Amino acid sequence: MINISSIKAHMFCPMSLYIQTFNDSEKSNEYQLAIEIKKLKIDIQDLIQKNMRKVKKEMSIAEIESELSENIDSFIKSNTNAIISMDLPIDPEQINEIIDSTYFNIKITALRIQQAMTIYKKDAFAIIDMFFPNCMYSYLLKDPQLELIGVCDKIEIVDGKYYPVTIKSTNPPLKGVWDQDAIELVSYAILLEDEFDTEVFVGFVDYEKINERRPVVMDVNLRKGLFEVIREIKEIIENKKLPNVKINPKKCNKCQYENYCIK
Repeated sequence: MINISSIKAHMFCPMSLYIQTFNDSEKSNEYQLAIEIKKLKIDIQDLIQKNMRKVKKEMSIAEIESELSENIDSFIKSNTNAIISMDLPIDPEQINEIIDSTYFNIKITALRIQQAMTIYKKDAFAIIDMFFPNCMYSYLLKDPQLELIGVCDKIEIVDGKYYPVTIKSTNPPLKGVWDQDAIELVSYAILLEDEFDTEVFVGFVDYEKINERRPVVMDVNLRKGLFEVIREIKEIIENKKLPNVKINPKKCNKCQYENYCIK
């Protein structure tokens, strides 16, 4: 089966997928670290949701922020210490980025909650579904017929409709989403359709750095693009086809396989 992580690697650079598949004999700690950080951010969001239940409509914005922030520092500290104990290469800059993005999210959420409570004249507990719809986190999806498998960051369920959501810590483009994010999202959409016998017309990419959600329409062209990527991945994995790639200094300098590629 093709893991959606292979699709992400291919979309970043087909050569990185080739090297990862045939030359990378050791399990990448960086990949495991990315998984642990993503899980931590999801857990932080859950804690903010629990804290929101105690917010009252008469509270000031400072009081709302304080309530949403309860136990956040200790939670981040204990979980980052756990990551460090796993010998994963997390550094102080990454921990500071998690803290900064968390408190930025809290400030934005506090403003939105205060506005909603004013409009509806209700405490936060009564309007929590507006901010945190019913959802499933880190949900495993697979389709043996399509030979595709992956774990979707979040699946939101609203009025019986399923919406795949991917969470990104990268900088977003000025408009829309990156091509690789759209392809990843449509792969989850197709797996969701098979898993729950439904139709998925739209999904979302949450760009954490700017606390913004951007929609992606699951149209025919995007679906065709996914199947073309799957075909190329099969050529690499099954036939060991060496891909032709264009050197992109911005990408190459960030790639863990840069030295392999040069050789």
